[in-house]
Amino acid sequence: MYSTTDFKKGLKIEINNEPFNIVEFQHVKPGKGNAFVRTRLKSLISGNVLERTFKSGEKVDKPDLENKKVQFLYEDGEIYHFMDMETFEQLEINSEKLGDATMYMMEQMETEVLYYKGEPIDIELPTFIEVNVVQTDPGLKGDTVSGATKPAVIETGATIQVPLFLNENERIKVDTRTGTYVERVKG
Repeated sequence: MYSTTDFKKGLKIEINNEPFNIVEFQHVKPGKGNAFVRTRLKSLISGNVLERTFKSGEKVDKPDLENKKVQFLYEDGEIYHFMDMETFEQLEINSEKLGDATMYMMEQMETEVLYYKGEPIDIELPTFIEVNVVQTDPGLKGDTVSGATKPAVIETGATIQVPLFLNENERIKVDTRTGTYVERVKG
């Protein structure tokens, strides 16, 4: 169990049999009355944000969470197939649970899956991936407007904004948290 004194950003707690991540918290000690902790919590299952106030010293449960290293094997319609890197068992996760992560997943990619009470609920991709630009308009000579971008389709199928100087078949680094271009990969 956790006490409100243990609260910090990113701590995972359980409320009403649902795991939550603490997004924000604030210890408040009014002039009169007892101290309390005001929090913003994000559900790890539904993604809903909840604002909740706890009395100072109140106890909350620790969720039954486990991270497992997996490798993405392939996609079959709405089902994504993974292999547990320790037991080599195969795991299937519906695309609804994966959300936007599906836009940046490549076969053979190693990642982590978060389990709650034995059920997969979330996936954590590597922060950066290196991918090839599959389709984009060619850059025009002399088109050097600082900071200008154009759309490009990367090999995972996602469309991102890239600088004007990039061409097809170039390798780039993409931030999977924001879906933004980071840099051209030399090599």
